Amino acid sequence: MNKVILMGYLCKAPELHRSKNEKQTAVTRFDIAIDRKGKTEEERIADYFHCTVFAKQAEFVEKYFDKGSKILVTGRMENNNYTNKDGEKVYGYQVIVEEVEFAGSRKDVAEEADDTSE
Repeated sequence: MNKVILMGYLCKAPELHRSKNEKQTAVTRFDIAIDRKGKTEEERIADYFHCTVFAKQAEFVEKYFDKGSKILVTGRMENNNYTNKDGEKVYGYQVIVEEVEFAGSRKDVAEEADDTSE
């Protein structure tokens, strides 16, 4: 089974693109930052996850989420390994988002927006 559930904050505003096929499917990519505890109580470490969402949910994310928004995603991990120009194998992973939800109340989102504008 390949299923991930992540809750974190958007690192920057999501960007919507259209695929180049004849359907021109909406595709939105975004990064989520998720805090985890460090070695001490004061030390905080962030993990970053690349996410991709398609179709109507891609439009939803682009329209209603912004930098700093708290988001909950459910999906699957996919590798996007490739060989670079020098012939070296580069390993990477992304979350293909199947479901997306607000993780904070509207009040929380408004307060976070005020905090980031200062």
